[in-house]
Amino acid sequence: MKTGVLKLDQGLINRARAAAAEIVAPIQEFIESHTTISVERTVLRLFGIDGVNEEGAPLPNVVVENIAAGGGLTRGAAYWLANAMLAHNLTAQEVAEGVAAGRIDLCQVPPGDREEVRQEAYSLAREACRRIDDNRREREARLARLGEGHKPWLYVIVASGNIYEDVVQAKAAVKAGADIIAVIRTTGQSLLDFVPYGVEEGFGGTPATQANFRIMRQALDEVSEEVGRYIRQVNYCSGLCMPEIAAMGALERLDMMLNDAMYGILFRDINMERTFVDQYFSRLINAYAGVIINTGEDNYMTTADPVAAAHTVLTSQLINEQFALRSGLKLEQTGFGHVFAINPDYEDGLLLEIAQAQMTREIFPHSPLKYMPPTKYMTGDIFKGHAMEAMHSLVSILTGQEIHLVGILTEAIHTPYMHDRFLSINNSKYIMNNAWHLADEVIFREGGRIHHRANHVLREATETLEKIREIGLWTALEKGFFASVKRPRNGGKGREGVIARGDDYFNPFYELMLGGEGA
Repeated sequence: MKTGVLKLDQGLINRARAAAAEIVAPIQEFIESHTTISVERTVLRLFGIDGVNEEGAPLPNVVVENIAAGGGLTRGAAYWLANAMLAHNLTAQEVAEGVAAGRIDLCQVPPGDREEVRQEAYSLAREACRRIDDNRREREARLARLGEGHKPWLYVIVASGNIYEDVVQAKAAVKAGADIIAVIRTTGQSLLDFVPYGVEEGFGGTPATQANFRIMRQALDEVSEEVGRYIRQVNYCSGLCMPEIAAMGALERLDMMLNDAMYGILFRDINMERTFVDQYFSRLINAYAGVIINTGEDNYMTTADPVAAAHTVLTSQLINEQFALRSGLKLEQTGFGHVFAINPDYEDGLLLEIAQAQMTREIFPHSPLKYMPPTKYMTGDIFKGHAMEAMHSLVSILTGQEIHLVGILTEAIHTPYMHDRFLSINNSKYIMNNAWHLADEVIFREGGRIHHRANHVLREATETLEKIREIGLWTALEKGFFASVKRPRNGGKGREGVIARGDDYFNPFYELMLGGEGA
């Protein structure tokens, strides 16, 4: 991987990172003094609670609602569950079923010895961590035995709405050359304040359920053996259930998660306080599980101009980096999203794309960058679309991207067929193979268009970060600094699920995962 070729101003990079750290610090203080209903549901899921009640409501939701009704969430769900387990000599699942049946009201259970209750909760948490540890070691063992594809890894999406059809399409994509399979979630799932249960069908994608995760994991393990390389599984750790999906993924050995600190605020109108608290716990789980996250700055270019607003992508990446580091993620686990998104009719657009991609590569040399395809300007002209994706692949191999989301020539027409993916994967493989060592041969002219553009974007991003440092991230989001979208701090979906922690708040995973083996 070549770095330093753009001769970026290291002083500006240092200023930008310092500003980003100062921006995130007060947000982190808020995070560490609050919890959310989704964080508490996640604790219960990790403790082993699963299933639904007679009305189809997930038991983690039922239990948290019972604690909330008793005014106990400021203390955390871990305390109330462990207290009831000791008082009634029941398992976590049996307590949850008792709550669902109306036999147990958690906040009315007489308090037991405080230290015994804490130790019971720690015992449950350690067992969950052991399960996640086992999954991480299983991944490492399979990688050691099977190996993996050469970078850039080819990342392919399936989105049939039916997990069994997704399996068929995923296996076909892997045999064509895909290294990573992402299952798009059903339309609107990010706005549900619960996780669907079981094997369900969806529209525009397939529901993210633990059962569906398990089915795809088994299928990808099978096809990994057939092709002789480990295939990574991805889902979407965003929305109102960020930490719950992270927990489900950790328990079912997913390898990557889409996980952005601000995506839900900007593109799903989820309350920013809720999102910041949720992203912290979700990333803590991903860090412990050895999961690679992908941020979502590519989405900014769907609502803002990719040329004029390019600096906002870098601004957000640097903020996302600081949030990631505070949650225990290593840089090698933090894949920053960006995109080949400039209007194909723009003069010298390719030079600007190279500048942005190379700049991103040099500023984040240790991170597995995720490079998104030119979806915004796909028109239904499949021949032009195929050519645009070829350019995207060329820039990807030239600038050392590591996760390459393959663009499909029929994206603007319909949900891609298997042969559409086959053509697109072959297109990417052809370009990348023929340009494999191109980066070793290219020198960017100092003072040239690419050099000038990259340093200009860096300068704008640094200045923007320093402005945000002055006014605060809460205010910057309200003023529309990102993606031209404005969100009020007190508005958005899910704000009622944010709870100030009490002095006796207790969540054993914060301690175990930040200091544990996988962190």
